Amino acid sequence: MPKVSFILVNYNTRDLLQNAIQNLLGIYPDMEIIVVDNASTDGSFSMVREAFSTKVKLISQENKGLAAGNNLAFHVASGDYLIYVGTDAYPKPEAIRQMVDFMESNKDVGICTPKLVLRSGKPDMDAHRGFPTPATALIRFMGLHALFPNSRFFGHYFLSYLDMTTRHEIDLCITHFMVVRQSAHRAVGDWDEQFFLYGEDVDFCYRMKQNGYKIVYLGDIEVLHYKGAGHGRSVSKDIKNAASTSKEVVANIPSYSTQAMRLFVTKHYKNKYPTWLVNLMFLGMSLILGLRKFLTNFK
Repeated sequence: MPKVSFILVNYNTRDLLQNAIQNLLGIYPDMEIIVVDNASTDGSFSMVREAFSTKVKLISQENKGLAAGNNLAFHVASGDYLIYVGTDAYPKPEAIRQMVDFMESNKDVGICTPKLVLRSGKPDMDAHRGFPTPATALIRFMGLHALFPNSRFFGHYFLSYLDMTTRHEIDLCITHFMVVRQSAHRAVGDWDEQFFLYGEDVDFCYRMKQNGYKIVYLGDIEVLHYKGAGHGRSVSKDIKNAASTSKEVVANIPSYSTQAMRLFVTKHYKNKYPTWLVNLMFLGMSLILGLRKFLTNFK
């Protein structure tokens, strides 16, 4: 039984996927690699089958989304720790070893994540966040989180008041890189497949916390993240091997994000907060979606 199961869910990122698999081969002495291909049209499946047939467990499914792909891998993974990795994240051997050692020594931690570092050298703040409570969502909508990043109240969305170089608890991280304890994963259960793209990690982390497990950010361990390359977003257009995602999918990303947030609020907050407050959150989401679509038309 391997100690670590690396899980990559792929959609039209053939070249990135090949690089990601190559980077993971031999990165830890006791490991397996599981790739789920979501009906790619760029030759991803055949590339893995031909180049890594003896080194990778390959699963193919129709494109039911990221959460569905995660579930397929989760149910065949046998490692004590499941490491969900985006095809645009590139860890080094010492990073994997240090994270596994941390999990071995901290049994109350269900998930840990490293500091994901962008090509600019700055941390990816999406991997270091608080839950989107009504107050946090309103503050972000008004832009106050950017004006007062060191405030515990105003900086809750990105937890920007915390020292990003230290190890500390956070509310949530992202599926581009998270180390999940197998036993905790089974206690939490499957990923919610209602989330097609975006939000699956917010929901999963929320349920992990509800089950009494900690989520810890390891700010002293860095992993390079080519943010956006896995979705073919404009921020990654200069990357040679960036995903060949269709323009239609890229254009729908704002809608996916907003739909995911609406689903999360309905699932977890509808019976927790007053109706008027939940409706206010929905109104804010609609306004943000309209603004994002407007801005997308000019890119």
